[in-house]
Order: sequence, then C-alpha cells, then structure tokens
Amino acid sequence: MPRINLLPHREQERKRRRREFGAFAVAAFLAGAVVAGGAKVVYSSWIDAQNEKNNLLKKEIVKLDAEIADIQDLENRKQRLVARMEIIEKLQRKRPEIVHQFDELVHTVPDGVYLTSIKQAGNKLELKGVAQSSTRVSTFMRNIDTSSWMDNPELSVVETAKDSPTGGSNFTVFANTVGVNLEGGGETTVKKAAK
Repeated sequence: MPRINLLPHREQERKRRRREFGAFAVAAFLAGAVVAGGAKVVYSSWIDAQNEKNNLLKKEIVKLDAEIADIQDLENRKQRLVARMEIIEKLQRKRPEIVHQFDELVHTVPDGVYLTSIKQAGNKLELKGVAQSSTRVSTFMRNIDTSSWMDNPELSVVETAKDSPTGGSNFTVFANTVGVNLEGGGETTVKKAAK
C-alpha cells in the first residue's frame, strides 16, 4: 500500500483557517466599530435634542417666573388699591356723621365758652377751650352728657387763664363720640366768640 503524506495539506488547511479566522475577526471588529460609532452618533443626536429641549424649557421657565412675579406685583397693587378704596368708602360713610358731630358740638357749647381745639383719637374727643367761669364748664359738660352724638364727659384740667384779658378759665374736657370714629384721629382748631 502506498503511503500518502498529508502533513503539507494539513498545514495549508490550518493556514487557510487562520486567515479566515483573522478575516472574520477583522470583519467582526469593523462591524462592531461601525455599530458602536453609529450608536454613539444616534445617542449623541438624542442627547443634543434633549439638551435643546431642556434649554428651551429653562428659558420658558424663566419667562414664566418673570410673569408670575409681575402677576404677584399686580395682586399686591390690587390689594393696596382695594384697601384704599375701603378707607375712602368708610370715610364717605362717616362724612355725614362728622357734620352732625360738629352741629351737635355747636349746640352743646353754652354762652360764655369758646373752644380753642378739638382733637379726636378713635372714639375719644379732647376739647380744649376757655370759659368765663367754672359753672359754664359744668353746663358744657351737662350738655355733652345729654347730647345724642357725645357722652361720658370727663373734666381733665381747669385753670385760671393768666393771659386772657377777660379772665376766665382754661379747661380740657374728654368725651366719647357716639357713631363717629375717624381712623387715625384728627385735629381741628375752632374759635367761638364768648357770648
């Protein structure tokens, strides 16, 4: 039987398989690199698109924050205007009461008494004036007590007027107002000739 040497043939087959394996490995590496590069490009485009959306949202949020601040400023202005309108409305309602108060005050001041100042703080009136005698001050206090717009007169000070040419007494009377209350108080100076 003849002998056949298959060693070179096996060696050639190994070299061919190595070449094919190397080619497949290079092809697989290139395919993997292409897939990885494509995936990177796709993911980069997605990330860029999302970043653009995020930037747009941030800009819109800044605009909305500015609009919200404007709205809050307008709300504050509205509240201040409403408060002013309420005060004006309250003063408008109190206007006739003040007229009645002064009219009643004129009727309660007896002859021989004149007022130098009227000061109101809340419901409390401070009446300062000059009277010819202390009995005139008593009459004034009785008139206040019977008044429908004032009550609870309290005499604070009665002293002889040193600088008055006619003599008389300086006095200070406190009284409560009925139905009249000016926010913040007010002060009026009036003169009434002694009769």
